[in-house]
Parts: sequence; structure tokens; C-alpha cells
Amino acid sequence: MKIHISKYYYGDIPEEKAGGFQDQKSNVDKNSWPLWEVFVRSKQGLDHKHVGSLHATDPVMAIENARDVYTRRQEGVSIWVVESKFITASNPEEAGELYEPAADKIYRHPTFYELPDEVGHM
Repeated sequence: MKIHISKYYYGDIPEEKAGGFQDQKSNVDKNSWPLWEVFVRSKQGLDHKHVGSLHATDPVMAIENARDVYTRRQEGVSIWVVESKFITASNPEEAGELYEPAADKIYRHPTFYELPDEVGHM
């Protein structure tokens, strides 16, 4: 017995399966799709900047959605997507403890140097 499994790619859903907020065959709610953070590198920059978030089923769909939503005017040259659950962040309430050791290293902040008057732009 040969089983045929149809695989649809994002944007290629046939008309008979389109519409509705819920895929009736698999009964997967779109709100349960993972949240992805989107980073875009502009044509002028070397770094990727966070531009927003979106829901998608997988990385390929996340990149396609990010392209459609965040680079509509072709302002980006590269897109990164990261599933939100894999991002670890510091707690802003604990910033003092986190950054306190840097205050002990005065050589990182050379504010004790005297600059000549000719160097007025620093």
C-alpha cells in the first residue's frame, strides 16, 4: 500500500484548505505556534537589529514571514530569526549587581586624562 503525503509550503495552500483560523485537518491552533524574534541587517549596517516578533511553525516559515513583514521595501540584506524560548536575558532589577564589577576597573573609562584644547570634539 502506497501512502501519499501532501506537503504544502507556506503560501502554497490549496483553495479548499485555505481560510479559517484553525487548520481543521490537524486541529493545530495558530496561537500555539512558537514566537520568533526577528533581526534584520540593513544595507548600510554591519549589525543585525531587532525589528519585531512573529509566530511561525518553523524557521523557514519564520524567515518568509519576516521577509514579508519587516523588509517590504527591500531595506534588508540579511534576516535572522530566533525562537523566543531560546533567548536568555538579564533581569533589569539586578542590573546593579551585574554591572558593578565594571566600576572597579577605572582604566576602562579613561575620564582622568586631560585632553588638549585642539581636541574639542571628544
